[in-house]
Amino acid sequence: MFNLETDVFILLGIVLFAACVFEFINGFHDTANAVATVIYTNSMKPISAVVWSGVVNFLGVISGGIGVGLSIIHLLPIDLLIDQNTGEIFAMVFAMLLSAIIWNFGTWYFGIPSSSSHTLIGAILGVALGYALLPNNTTVLESVNWSKAIKIFTGLLMAPVIGFTLAIILMAILKKVAPASQREMIFSEPDVRKKPPIWIRGILISTSTLVSFFHGRNDGQKGIGLIMLILVAVVPAKFALSPNTSLEDVMPQITQAESILNAIETSDNDQMGLIESSLSEIQYIKTSGNIEGEDLNIRASILKLSDHVSHLVQLENSSLTAGQKSELSKLLTQDEKGVRKLVDFAPFWVIMLISLSLGLGTMFSWKRIVVTIGEKIGKTHLNYAQGASAELVAATTIGLASGFGLPVSTTHTLSSGVAGTMVASDGLGNLQLNTIRNILITWVLTLPASIGLSAGLFLLFRMFVS
Repeated sequence: MFNLETDVFILLGIVLFAACVFEFINGFHDTANAVATVIYTNSMKPISAVVWSGVVNFLGVISGGIGVGLSIIHLLPIDLLIDQNTGEIFAMVFAMLLSAIIWNFGTWYFGIPSSSSHTLIGAILGVALGYALLPNNTTVLESVNWSKAIKIFTGLLMAPVIGFTLAIILMAILKKVAPASQREMIFSEPDVRKKPPIWIRGILISTSTLVSFFHGRNDGQKGIGLIMLILVAVVPAKFALSPNTSLEDVMPQITQAESILNAIETSDNDQMGLIESSLSEIQYIKTSGNIEGEDLNIRASILKLSDHVSHLVQLENSSLTAGQKSELSKLLTQDEKGVRKLVDFAPFWVIMLISLSLGLGTMFSWKRIVVTIGEKIGKTHLNYAQGASAELVAATTIGLASGFGLPVSTTHTLSSGVAGTMVASDGLGNLQLNTIRNILITWVLTLPASIGLSAGLFLLFRMFVS
């Protein structure tokens, strides 16, 4: 299959399986975030809740794009993304997956809500840093896509803050607008011996469903990006370029971009260097289109062209007009659009594979973190208003992030939302400091731990394959 040597084919199967295991663990690791409130408030039976969450996660992955996955994969240096050294590629992929799996499984085992997104991004950055520090890499840390990293970190850091703040605001609104006859019930601890009124159940199940759906859309895309990274690296003849878009389809955009670049007048050395590099890549793409076996090199040129133009339009004191910047960005730098349609894609079977892995994982091992979310963040147990507020805020935040192609942490967004509702009810004194401390420590440690583990594993595996 794929015309690969037997040993390479076996290794490909192993890394694809490992990617599915990561998504499976991601599923049961993050399940509690979606089902904690409906289980804890007795709105749904545990088995029904996790099965429903699994189905909705599955639908979320299928209906989502791949922008989030692309955003984290492009943290890697372009040279590593198109590296034709199979051994180095496998070292990279195994390092990323093993470090992410180890950290995710460990935090789940101890019942600590931690972020699969932070873990995966840390693992990817670890490989990027390990690669940057290799003796033959002259660019060192410059090879890491820091602009993309800053954008991603901004989203990851802001989401919990937004979740915490919006949850407090939403609780304040609920206290004002809730009917006096219902206020005591919705702000009281649930009676575990009976189900809540049907309208409360409807709200809680709806908000839980939204969190599950948007979790699938956001986290599922990361798994799709991982699989595509593996396939492009190992089977470039099949997956370097989209089968649904040809080079001829994007040639008008390439020609238009070339015309704009040629029309730019500047004496600035930085701008001139980026323009010349961009035109050089365009020339290569135009002359290599009909040469068999050049798919991976064409992909590399498109990614480099996109990177050069992205830096060009972001330069301070640029001589480009606003119109030129806008047009070049639209033609060359936007994920899944313009020229990037040729390299930004995922076959349907990859989407289905990740959907099934995440959906099945969602149906297992929910209990550890449900208890943390429901009982250990606040000193009082989660009530109906708090559950609905936290879930609604989490779903909205994750949904918006997915729309902008930004990875966010479902775990931290929901946990911070629950913490916000606890503060809204009885102030900061209503938080269990031990749990909050553990969550914060995990939040702080996840990135450096996964970066260090991934970088170390990459350098170790590379020693064996080389």
